Amino acid sequence: MIVLGIETSCDETAAAVCQDKKIISSQISTQTIHRKYGGVVPEIASREHEKLLNDMVSDTLEVGGISKNQLKGIAVTQGPGLAGALITGVCFAKGLALGLGLPIIGINHLEAHIFVNFLADPTLNFPFICLLVSGGHTQLWYVKDLNHYTLMGETRDDAVGEAFDKGARILGLGYPGGPEIEKLAEDGNTNAIKFPRAFMGKNNMEFSFSGLKTALLYYMDNQKNVNLNDVAASYQSAIIEVLTTKLLWAMDKTNCDQCVIAGGVAANKSLRNSVETNLYSKKVIFPEMAHCTDNAAMIAFLGELYLSKKSSSPIDFPILPNLKLT
Repeated sequence: MIVLGIETSCDETAAAVCQDKKIISSQISTQTIHRKYGGVVPEIASREHEKLLNDMVSDTLEVGGISKNQLKGIAVTQGPGLAGALITGVCFAKGLALGLGLPIIGINHLEAHIFVNFLADPTLNFPFICLLVSGGHTQLWYVKDLNHYTLMGETRDDAVGEAFDKGARILGLGYPGGPEIEKLAEDGNTNAIKFPRAFMGKNNMEFSFSGLKTALLYYMDNQKNVNLNDVAASYQSAIIEVLTTKLLWAMDKTNCDQCVIAGGVAANKSLRNSVETNLYSKKVIFPEMAHCTDNAAMIAFLGELYLSKKSSSPIDFPILPNLKLT
């Protein structure tokens, strides 16, 4: 089965083709225009998607050696995401599906992040724990099967990606903040500053990063001759310790011996090292670097899974900017 995937939930315009559970072509265009604003501007994101999407889909099909007539279905991100950005992708996908007479399915962006790990390791089987860490989400999921998930814990305030972005802004760094802090932290001492770790009572699966962000702000306001490398390293270390600890607790609580990491923060090398070191006796799967941030490969892959089970969406399905996984 050959499925075209389209992703426009935020500031990445992406298209991919999945054939028989293998990605044969995938392209991503990151909208760098937002960097000068220090964050994503929704209206600009929508316009950029509209400009890029048609050529990107055509190029993706051409690179994969696939004609439109060979497609058997179309998958597109339905939510969560920015409303205007989602509308652009969904309307394009609907028009293409109507023109070609193909089934279409709206995909949950969060669910796709989880299932992209099957591309990294096809031997992954159910059940497993997923640590979903991105700009908008920090969650622990017990994944029992396709469409059968239990939320074990999530953030009560800032997502981990937000914590990195806001921390970078406090430190005077660029956007996105995660890579900027990670780069600065390479030459820093992780133990130089003792930043707070929230909700660290045994088996507490909830997260909170607002207090950490505030602690960083106060530290920078009250200190002179600050070593930014040490600050970045200590700040990043506080985040990663919380994530790793709670992931281990979730695995112990469910007796799962395998886990996956999903979302943009999964690209953080220090997080990867920490998880691999502390969960050495477990099976840990990370997505390929290109599949950590928003991409269409995960949309096409999950779309094929659903469409192959004869599951599709009505042509008038809505966008759902606040779509939940359960």
